[in-house]
Amino acid sequence: MRRIRANYQASLVGIAMMAVVTGCSDAPTYTPVAAGSTVVALGDSLTYGYGASSETAYPAVLASLSGWTVVNAGVNGDTSADVLARLDAIIAQQPDLVLLGVGGNDVLQRINPETTRSNLIAIIRALKAADSQVILIAEPHFSVSALFGRVSDNPVYEEVAESEDVLLYERGWSEILADDNLKSDKIHANAAGYRQFAEGLYNYLKDKHIAR
Repeated sequence: MRRIRANYQASLVGIAMMAVVTGCSDAPTYTPVAAGSTVVALGDSLTYGYGASSETAYPAVLASLSGWTVVNAGVNGDTSADVLARLDAIIAQQPDLVLLGVGGNDVLQRINPETTRSNLIAIIRALKAADSQVILIAEPHFSVSALFGRVSDNPVYEEVAESEDVLLYERGWSEILADDNLKSDKIHANAAGYRQFAEGLYNYLKDKHIAR
């Protein structure tokens, strides 16, 4: 009886170890990005820094934290289709890493979620084909509830991150845009909000051993 119990316990340990190994192997793999590397922050007004100055937009803050050359490629009002249309100019910069945050305007303009999903996938695949690493950044699913401080990520980002095997930075914008002290208006951060986002993203990238 004691031998059976020991074998059973050993089997449980073995199963647990296999689960850990399997979980690790499923995680996207990234190469650390050295100081001085070119990183592109690609997106819409939240990347651009609407509601604050260019010096306080999140890409500028991230550059000071990381030592990277962070190019602010955020354009006010851009949808996922707009970013896809200007992707060749981004690829030409040969970035080591692209921080992709777009899709909020798709929701505001009531663009079909399937179109947003398809555009995000096309952007990620094109960047990967050009040997650029990609981090997907979730943006809020703007709705009436968002006006009352109840802000949550659009589920499309989790779906795309899983299907395309890329890391997803979650809840960064949703937490900021749920706090009136961190907003310049209903859907944009202020300088303090952009700093908090940059610091949170930087810590996330350090935890993933992408930033140092």
